[in-house]
Amino acid sequence: MPIVVNLDVMMAKRKMSLNELSEKVGLTLSNLSILKTGKAKAVRFSTLEAICEVLECQPGDILEYVD
Repeated sequence: MPIVVNLDVMMAKRKMSLNELSEKVGLTLSNLSILKTGKAKAVRFSTLEAICEVLECQPGDILEYVD
């Protein structure tokens, strides 16, 4: 898949665990895990916005297009 999810990279940069992000964003661990591993087929803008707000980053820091 040409879209790569770099959520784990941003979490490491912010020294934040999946549990902590889950609590702050309001998503289940399983949904965040699916997104983190790149298995998600879609992501809501509201979810992306919440993640970016908590991690203090831009959507492009999390999602990357690789040809």
